[in-house]
This record gives sequence, structure tokens and C-alpha cells, in this order.
Amino acid sequence: MRKGFTWLSLSLAIAILTASPSTQARVALQPVSPSSTQAKTNSLGFDEQLWGNLGQQGDRGALLRSIDNSLRYLNTAAAVRAYQKYPTRGITLTRVRRSLLRFRELLLTVNSPVELQAAINREFVFYKSVGNDGRGTVYFTGYFEPIYAASRRPSAEYRYPIYRKPANLASWRKPHPTRAQLEGADGMGLSSPLRGHELFWLRDRFEAFLVHIQGSSQLRLPNGRMVTVGYAASTNYPYNSVGRELARDGRLPLDGMTLPVMSNYFRRNPNLMSQYLPRNKRFIFFKETYGQPASGSLQVPLTAERSIATDKSLMPPGALALIHAPVPFLNNGQLEYRKVSRYVLDQDTGSAIKGTGRVDYFIGTGQVAGIRAGSIGGRGELYYPLLRN
Repeated sequence: MRKGFTWLSLSLAIAILTASPSTQARVALQPVSPSSTQAKTNSLGFDEQLWGNLGQQGDRGALLRSIDNSLRYLNTAAAVRAYQKYPTRGITLTRVRRSLLRFRELLLTVNSPVELQAAINREFVFYKSVGNDGRGTVYFTGYFEPIYAASRRPSAEYRYPIYRKPANLASWRKPHPTRAQLEGADGMGLSSPLRGHELFWLRDRFEAFLVHIQGSSQLRLPNGRMVTVGYAASTNYPYNSVGRELARDGRLPLDGMTLPVMSNYFRRNPNLMSQYLPRNKRFIFFKETYGQPASGSLQVPLTAERSIATDKSLMPPGALALIHAPVPFLNNGQLEYRKVSRYVLDQDTGSAIKGTGRVDYFIGTGQVAGIRAGSIGGRGELYYPLLRN
């Protein structure tokens, strides 16, 4: 998609505020006993969404597509290079690929969660992230692909540009210009050194900023046509959470700081955007992607609720993972949190997703996905199932 960037929410603010050196643990993954993993999956449910419930259709097809995307990546030279440097002993490109192929075969042959669980416990061993505390605690956030109104031309309605990558970016003197220097105090870039590199104009400044955070977006043009943009490059600043800055200054409490809360706050106080948005100095350049689906750092499409982002210097790229985490769902317009146990593919990364104790969970596209993604924030666990031999 994206990614280098993650969601502005309570979860991210807390994750950054509570980060510690232990999140960069020397040993990222440790094998766990089958009995402890089996007890965990029994207690939380074994990915019931594969088969569906309460009359809803399951999403085995979506998981199979996500697996195929990872398999395509694992057959690339980039994957070979990544696994040559992978630090956890016993986790190799060959083993990850064989494990995915066998898991895919099981999905096509078993008929129930019980059968799948039995086969997994018999043939696979689970590697557990040591988490941010050395005991397996992982902090989960969510991200999504937004849909915003935009135009190819500026107007009184569409005033806030996003920019294409400058051809000479590689030769820019470092440190790079900051966000404030590139887009101006008002975000409209009227005297920006990037004049002439505008790609699209959005009508809402905070939405334009969120395209930077998410790293990609679908854009609805005035004639109703949909176009897509994705990450092309960035300046050389680390990500800084605006949510954290608001909390630090006492503007909003961390408790309950979801995206809708922040969005409403800036709509009530638009003058404060010029004070807070530039505190994230990192600036993103985009390219039009001509309808391609949102993609992760592995350059494969992301799958709603089947793709995650982790620190790829520590976690195995493209691998099958199992998450245990609280996830919000909309029930009659109200958010309802459930502890889920889901198989996912590790296909993305992010500048705010650092260490062994962070996972960003891709929810999907559009407004409902945004509400859910912006409300994810809780502690869970992360496992990687790999074939025993």
C-alpha cells in the first residue's frame, strides 16, 4: 500500500509512549510447546471466520489469495536477499515456503476448524514473538485504505495537494526539507519548492495528511471516477505521531483517542492543524497506481483482515502467522470488541512498526474499515506456524 506509516489512534500513541529497548530483543521468535499453543487456540477459537458463522460466508478464498500473494513474493530475488539476513535460527526461505504450501493444501482438503487444528498441531510447530516485554505481549494497531474526494486540478474546493516524487530526490541535501517547508504552514503549498509536482488536490487538509499516514488511497474525482495512489518515496525523517503530540500537550486524552475523535477535534479547531501536523516532519510522495489494489512493502496486494505489518528486520517476510488480539466489529452501529484468533500473512511494514512487540493489522478499504482500524488498540500475541521438518 503504503507502508512506512501507520494509523493515528490511541493504540499508536500508547505504543510509542511505552516503547522500550526490550522491543528490540535480540531473539525475536522462540518455539513454544504444542500443548501451550493448543490450549490457546482452543480457548480463543480457531479462526472460525474461515468457515463463517451465524449464516455468514467464510473467507477461505481470501486467505488462499493472500497465501498465493506471499508465495509469489517468496519466489523473488528480494525474498532470497531478505532470508539470507534473517536472524532467527531455523527459519529459512525454504521452510517458510514449504509451510505455506502445506497450509494451503490443508485449507483445500479439511472440512472444519477442528480438522485444521488437528493437522496443524500434528505437523507444525509455533514460533512465538517475544513481544515488548520478553513474555510475548504484542501491541496491535490497525490500518486501512481510505477513500477521499479529490481533483486533478486545484480549485476553491480542492486546495490541498499530494505530490509525485521529484526526479532529483536522490540528490537532495540531507537533512531533507521538513513537512512545513514542503507544504507551507497552511498545507496548500502555494510557495512550495514542489510546485509543479502536484498529483492530486484534496478538499480536506486532514484527509490529505491521512493519505500520507496510510501511504495509499482511493480517490473519488468530481465526475465520480475512482483513481488510486500509492507510496512512491519519502523524506528521511522518522514518523512522529500527531496523536502523541496532542496527548502530550493535554489537548486530548490518550484514552479514547481514535481517528474520528482526532478528525472531529481538528474540524472544530482547524487552526491547530498548522501547529500539529508539521510535527510529523516525514513527507510522502505518491504515484498513480491505476486501480491496482493496496500493496504492502513486499510489493504484493494486501488482503482485508488477512495481512499484517511487522518489523521486517525481525519477523519473517511473507510468512504465515497466527494472531490472538482484540479486534472491533460494528454491530448495529456500535463497536463491539472480540478476541480473535486468525491466520494472516506477514506482508507489510511501517516506520512506526518497530521491534518485536508491534503488529499493524490491515482491515480493508473505506469508511467502515477506517472506523474499525482507528479503534484497534490492545495487547495480544503473535505466532508463526512452521512445518516441523
